[in-house]
Amino acid sequence: MNKNIVHHYFRKEDEGIKKLVQLNPIHFTGIEITIHPSGAVDANEMEPDEDISEKIVARGFKESSALEFNLYFSGAISGQYKPQENT
Repeated sequence: MNKNIVHHYFRKEDEGIKKLVQLNPIHFTGIEITIHPSGAVDANEMEPDEDISEKIVARGFKESSALEFNLYFSGAISGQYKPQENT
């Protein structure tokens, strides 16, 4: 990953399934993360075309920040919040 590229991030939630997208606007590549209601997280590489940002918005995605995407992608948080029990 080139550190000089400012990626674009999008988010959509539908029927309990959360989708997060990271797009590289220079090389037209991306990653889509799907967080299922069960907490399972899937990540898929994308090779979008030049007008992918418009297509994603047309599909109901909204612009979002990098924080949520990177927390899921790094595994720092799982798909479902589970509070710890006090002992």
